[in-house]
Amino acid sequence: MTADHDDLTPLRDRPWAELSHRQALAELVLLGWTPCGVGDWAVGLRSPGGHLAARVCPFDPAYAAFLELCRRCPGNPYLPRVAVEAALDGGGTLVVLEFLAPLDTAAEVVRQWRDGGGDAALAEVRRAATEIDAERRETVPWWDGVDLNTGNVRRALDGRVVLIDVFCMDGAALYGQILKDATVVRDQLPHSRYALDIPYIARETTPDEIHALRAAWTAGA
Repeated sequence: MTADHDDLTPLRDRPWAELSHRQALAELVLLGWTPCGVGDWAVGLRSPGGHLAARVCPFDPAYAAFLELCRRCPGNPYLPRVAVEAALDGGGTLVVLEFLAPLDTAAEVVRQWRDGGGDAALAEVRRAATEIDAERRETVPWWDGVDLNTGNVRRALDGRVVLIDVFCMDGAALYGQILKDATVVRDQLPHSRYALDIPYIARETTPDEIHALRAAWTAGA
């Protein structure tokens, strides 16, 4: 669509690898993208034309697994169409994909996933997700596995049911380790410069908890 092209063209020449997640957010807002959602790990923005969404994340080792899922199941209707995938300075990511809205029947899709039901396309995604989960358990510290809930089931503008962010980290253990010894996290997750910038920390922790995390992170530098 022309609207998609017009919204994507200004993103092509940006030096994303040189920008932090904060700078990437600012760039998108200045280009007319509108913040439309905040998750535990990332912030979402909708494109000026409304067909696309950007996911800007300071730190989320599990999201790479979801992008791998999309690559392994090309053209699967249950996975989003990804237009841009860029690494940001410090370990963050910028991903632009089709805009997805809430779905009223999400609970039924979750039930089908957990019970092994649904059609062949859903079975393909479930099978690939299981394979990736097994692989990441061997390679990604603080991995927590597949976590499909109603918030991960969305509706595309063309009416398709689409799954997003189906993998997760053990955030409690990871951030608990930061409090114990942040050097362990730095060593095992080297692309974690902005680990304390995830929205969950800002939304769910007290000022004293934020201070303790930042003190521990600084001490581990």
